Amino acid sequence: MDYGILSLAPALVALILAFLTRDALFSILIGVLIGILVTGQNLLLGFTSILQSALGNADFIWVICIEVFIGMMVALFQKSGAIEAFAKEIGKFNIKAKGAQVVSWLLGIFIFFSDYFSPLYVGTVMRGITDKARVSREKLAYICDSTSAPVCTLIPFSSWGIYMAGLLVGLGPIINSDMAMESVIRMVPFNFYGIVSMLLVGVIAIGIIPDFGPMKKAEKRAREEGKVISDTAKPLLSNELDKIKPNEGIKSNLFLNFFAPALIIISVTLGTYIVMGSAKTLEAFVAAVAYQFVVMLIQRMGTLSELIETAVEGIKSVMSAMLILALAYCLNAISKELGTAQFVIGATESWMTPTFLLPLTFLLCAFISFFTGTSWGTYAIMTPICVGLAFQLTGGVVNTIIYGTVAAVMGGGCFGDHCSPLSDTTILSSLASGSDHIDHVKTQLPYALTAATISVIGYLIIGITLA
Repeated sequence: MDYGILSLAPALVALILAFLTRDALFSILIGVLIGILVTGQNLLLGFTSILQSALGNADFIWVICIEVFIGMMVALFQKSGAIEAFAKEIGKFNIKAKGAQVVSWLLGIFIFFSDYFSPLYVGTVMRGITDKARVSREKLAYICDSTSAPVCTLIPFSSWGIYMAGLLVGLGPIINSDMAMESVIRMVPFNFYGIVSMLLVGVIAIGIIPDFGPMKKAEKRAREEGKVISDTAKPLLSNELDKIKPNEGIKSNLFLNFFAPALIIISVTLGTYIVMGSAKTLEAFVAAVAYQFVVMLIQRMGTLSELIETAVEGIKSVMSAMLILALAYCLNAISKELGTAQFVIGATESWMTPTFLLPLTFLLCAFISFFTGTSWGTYAIMTPICVGLAFQLTGGVVNTIIYGTVAAVMGGGCFGDHCSPLSDTTILSSLASGSDHIDHVKTQLPYALTAATISVIGYLIIGITLA
């Protein structure tokens, strides 16, 4: 059945509600229900049916399992006391402002597997060190924010890459999770926003590019007056990392408890991709969490029941992400049934070209993400439409245009989320760094806009080249 313009209703309603309520979960749920009504199904029976058809498959279970093990891993990091051990080691060196910023930047890149854990981790570990080095809290918040989500979009086996892979399954010739992961891996060189954002932090931290905009004033205040926050600031301080504490008398091993779990994930994922041609991402996280359990038991960092309780708390911490993911799958399923992508393709095929597709995709996703404060909600709504348009231009072939479109969706959604004061990672960066939230948003915005401008220029160049 041809639903025509009604095929846009689920996504359009979800978008409007996201702007009005700033609640991605509620907005996507209503979008799903609207889609069920458009198809003429009974609301209750239709909803339960779409839950079973969209979520009762191996691809969704794969993604959810990875989210579960990410939550467990983060919680066990906390229980082992690895963060405190690292902070003590760094504190032994009397590093200056430049060194404190560089260490914060490198640490943020190292914690690539969770955009929630990264800012909390870096901000909490480095706050005392950067305060001592007279680095403003605004600068620390910027470093935390720009090495969390942007870095996650560049790592195919991060939660962000896995989420995008889940959304790609079923679009065009991408029929399974392996093909979806292949597309996510190949889009990395075209994710200009993630690349530029990450590198910009480094060159500013090192001093190759001097601070500019409101950040320049904040850094001058911190260096000359020793005030890491302004006199009018209302700093946000987080107790998130205090909820899970190591037992008394526990001594963490920096390599075993801090570096080894991440190295296991990197080794297993890249090793299986090189040897087997398929990155075994879920297996990598299972191996890392199993390693943490065994090592922590041997080190007597807790009883088996204590570690299991800690792992359960970690799972609870990613529950909201899992719910958004579940509804995103449902919204995608409804959009496919209504032929949303086909309608948009038909309406735009006469004028849409690769020259316009990539920069417009980036800007539209940025616009939506900024006002909703969520990247993942934006990805859920825009990925089927934008990638569907890209497949129309390529004739159903997976090539550079497809990889560029996936990158533009990821980068654009990340940029809008990165700048938004409503964003969870923006708020977490302010909290962990002890920065005034509005001061963080204002000082970061010029840097984010710089990275976005370079990204749009890059997409225009690719579009003109492929035209």
